[in-house]
Amino acid sequence: MNRRKWIASAGGAGLAAVGLPQIKAQGKLPITLACWDYDRTRALMDGRVKVDGAELNYFNLPVEETFFRMLRAHEFDVSEMSLSSYVVSLFEPGPPFIAIPVFPSRFFRHACIFVNSNSGIRQPSDLIGKRVGSPEYQMTAPVWIRGILADEYNVPVASTPYFTGGEEETGRSEKIALALPANIKVTPIAPDKMLSRMIESGEIDALYTARSPSTFGDGKGKVRRLFEDYETVERAYYQKTKIFPIMHTVVIRREVYQKNPWIAQSLYKAFVLAQRIAYSDLRETAAMKTMLPWTLRHEEEAEALMGKDYWTYGFAPNVRTLSTFLRYSYEQGLSKRLLDPKELFAPESLESFKI
Repeated sequence: MNRRKWIASAGGAGLAAVGLPQIKAQGKLPITLACWDYDRTRALMDGRVKVDGAELNYFNLPVEETFFRMLRAHEFDVSEMSLSSYVVSLFEPGPPFIAIPVFPSRFFRHACIFVNSNSGIRQPSDLIGKRVGSPEYQMTAPVWIRGILADEYNVPVASTPYFTGGEEETGRSEKIALALPANIKVTPIAPDKMLSRMIESGEIDALYTARSPSTFGDGKGKVRRLFEDYETVERAYYQKTKIFPIMHTVVIRREVYQKNPWIAQSLYKAFVLAQRIAYSDLRETAAMKTMLPWTLRHEEEAEALMGKDYWTYGFAPNVRTLSTFLRYSYEQGLSKRLLDPKELFAPESLESFKI
């Protein structure tokens, strides 16, 4: 038997016998990912896109469940995460997460300011002194809303008292303990109250939220949007600021990242590839892959206003948006200091190779 055949037949023992290094077979790293069912992540969920070096177990969960389980119990290796909650978590004694510059949720939130029809609120300045509800003070959507109202409409953050609690269910509380400045007044609502009912009855005058309350559009007309023509307002906001607000990012449990720093780049690459498939589907003309009749027109309008990569991932293209949010977080008493955007992300995910 020649030397090559002997090594092959003997396996590891043969390698050791001839003094050659033994190569141990390595399996892929099992990774749990909690994220909602988005067009831009669906190729990860159904397995069309793989994560280099990892075996992905995708938990398709609504965002409230994902955030609650990750923030309270750190249940997943990787998860979608409220940008605000993540920023606040960085000030814990041992920050539990580190992010990659992937943003599965972005949303212009002018459409998400609701007012009681009898509150006397007709324009943003009328909000000053009014009672404002939010499911949580640190929730990303209200952080953006308060910041935009302050920057664009001169409604100071501390000019209204805030009331927090469940929008459609009783008993919701802040997922993260907050220590706010004395000039910012936040009061939890009674345990048997719901914000959607309170804005309908006039117990609160306005609601800053992510989900439309059930009392909006119920035919009673007691709850309406502050900005009825919100698309026009949001387009003007983008043209002025070039900001498409980031709601969520993707975080890795820090202990997982520290043991496997390569996972940051592998995940970033996979999310980008999945997003490219979603872009392609939106631009397909042979047959419509979505049920909205004028998807192609909407997509073309978005490109004309915001560029071809209008839902940008990556660090450099998002510095302005991230810097603005971090300023809001600091000004609203959530961040203990003004963070630099680079402090949010794993260094390995800030840039990639070029050919």
